[in-house]
Parts: sequence; structure tokens; C-alpha cells
Amino acid sequence: MARHKVLVVDDSVFMRKIISDMIQEDERFEVIDTAKNGLEAVDKTKRLQPDVVTLDIEMPEMNGLEALKRIMAEQPVPVVMLSSLTEEGAKETIAALELGAVDFVRKPSGSISLDLFKVKALLLDKLTIAVHTKVARSSSPRPPLYSYPAANSTTAPESKELTEMPPLGRIERLVAIGTSTGGPRALQQVISSLPERFPSPVLIVQHMPPNFTKSLAQRLDATSRIKVVEATDGDRLRNGVAYIAPGGWHMIVKKDDAGYKIRLTKDEPRSGHRPSVDMLFDSLLPYRELKRHIVLMTGMGSDGAKGMLALKQAGALSTIAESSETCVVYGMPRAAVELNCVTHQLPLHQIAARLTDLVTKDSNSKT
Repeated sequence: MARHKVLVVDDSVFMRKIISDMIQEDERFEVIDTAKNGLEAVDKTKRLQPDVVTLDIEMPEMNGLEALKRIMAEQPVPVVMLSSLTEEGAKETIAALELGAVDFVRKPSGSISLDLFKVKALLLDKLTIAVHTKVARSSSPRPPLYSYPAANSTTAPESKELTEMPPLGRIERLVAIGTSTGGPRALQQVISSLPERFPSPVLIVQHMPPNFTKSLAQRLDATSRIKVVEATDGDRLRNGVAYIAPGGWHMIVKKDDAGYKIRLTKDEPRSGHRPSVDMLFDSLLPYRELKRHIVLMTGMGSDGAKGMLALKQAGALSTIAESSETCVVYGMPRAAVELNCVTHQLPLHQIAARLTDLVTKDSNSKT
């Protein structure tokens, strides 16, 4: 069996050795070379054509984000980022995922640490997923995500007027979205394309560790016309606000005399995930009075498929699955399609427009 070729990029000699040794111990992979900065990474990716690249962010001469932009524009290849646990590291990782990186692995501590052995299994898992994903040139004819600003930018689009939370009001409909691998890039395209005063709350479960979900929410808020926040326990649902489940917590919806609110729980992981898409979807089952619109996008596994089926059977107005042509990993949407519970299969760049149409006209929709 041919081994998958890996290029390891890190400015630390020690880290390049540690990472390479971990990868080489798996018979499925072969480290064909290493690079010490972004310039070398771009050059060696072109010349050696690896099947996957592990890419650090903080490097001299050319950092990982700049190298990733070049790689995706000139020689697209699956990339797994190595991310620090700092807040700045999380922001940079979200930027990398938006630029086309398949996934990331957290460095447990400093860049020179034997603790990295703790993430060996996770790294090999991410590499296995990465070599089977689809990547495309950033200059492909597919509609662009948006004009990409600096990684630490917090500048909102000029048309965005909303800075504070919208007022509480009557909730008549609800949108719930589940996604995993490839999700941050998919969410960027969908959420940033929703109109101002979107007439529904949007609940999002993205498989991602703590800290990173906060950075994802901040990033989406800065580039979207609706308000985006990381959910907190007890949040009252508001139209025109997207709530992202915090890493490490299940997010569910409860109802009381005052309306609908978010509850966060530390219940056991479901299908290996916390937050779990199925946990969110299942919590919406009792609320038949709401016009519910359910979305599954790119991701490994099947989390959310059973919940989507149950919601369709419980009267959800629409169930949308991202089609295989645009999924980074066609796992979660395919599981829903195989359960025959999908009313709309759409490429990523059509989801926001269709969702907006369905939600704004759902009082008369016939799905």
C-alpha cells in the first residue's frame, strides 16, 4: 500500500523532529521533507507535491497564514494547522480555516514541548481525514467567501449597522445548523450572506474545542450583517442573532413563560462530540409551534442526521444538506441524505439565499 506523502513545516528543529517521528510511526504516512518557514513550505509544496502538509503559524520570513494563502492559490493541497492554545493562536487558526486549511491540532503548551506526544492520535486522525478531502484553488470560479482582511481585523462590513443585541421579540421560527470539518469556512459563507434583521434566531453547533468557538463567533460577527455570539447559559433567543455552541458544552433549547432560552450542559459526549448536533436538534422536537429550518453542512461522521430525521418527522418546514460538490468532507450531509430526510440538497454558495427565502416566506412555504 502506497504511503501518503507529508510535508512538515515548523520553524523549530525540535518540533519538526517530534512531529515527523510521530507521523512516521504510522505505516500509512511518509514524511518526505520538512520546511522551516513559509517560503520553504510554498516552494517544497510545488516541487514535491505532498498529499498533505502540517503547517505552523508563527514562523520567520513568511508566516503560516501567508504561506497557506500562497499554497491554496498556487498548489492546492490539504493542510492541517498546528495551533497554540492562546487567544491569538485561536484567532489565527480560525483565519487559517477560512483560508482553506482542512483542520487543526492544538499544541498542548509551548512550541517546544514533549506534551505534543499527547496529540499524536489526534494528529494522525486529522491527517487521515485531510488526505481524503477536496481542496480547490482560491482563484477557482466558485464564488469567493469575501475580501479577506488581516487575521486580527475586527472591521465589520460597511453595511453592518448592528452593534448591540437586537431587542427581545416574539420568536416564531428557528434555524439550526450543524457542521464539523470544513465548517468554519462554510459558516463564513453562509452566515455572512444572511441579511440584516434576519427574522429568526440561528443556532450553530460546530465541532470545535473551547476558546476556538469564541474566536469563531467573534470572526463571524465581524464579517456578518447579523449579530453572532458564543452562547452562554440562559441566553434568551432573539431574532437576527446567531448563537454558536461553546466548545466542550452541549447547547439545547428550553422554553419557559418568558419564551425560549439556551441551556448549556456537560452531559456525556454524544457520538463522540460535545457539543453535539443531535443534542441540539433533539431539543427542538417539542416545539412544533416554531417554523423550524434545519441545516447540515460539511463534516466527518453522522452527527445531526438522526436529529434531522426526527425533526422532519416532527414537522420541520425545511431540511437542507450541503451537496457533495462543495463539502470538504461529505459525511454528515450524506448520512442525512441516506436517511431520506433532506428536502433540499444545495451547494454551499446557494444555502444562504435559499435559507433566507424559506425563512422569510415560511408562512406560505410548501416544502
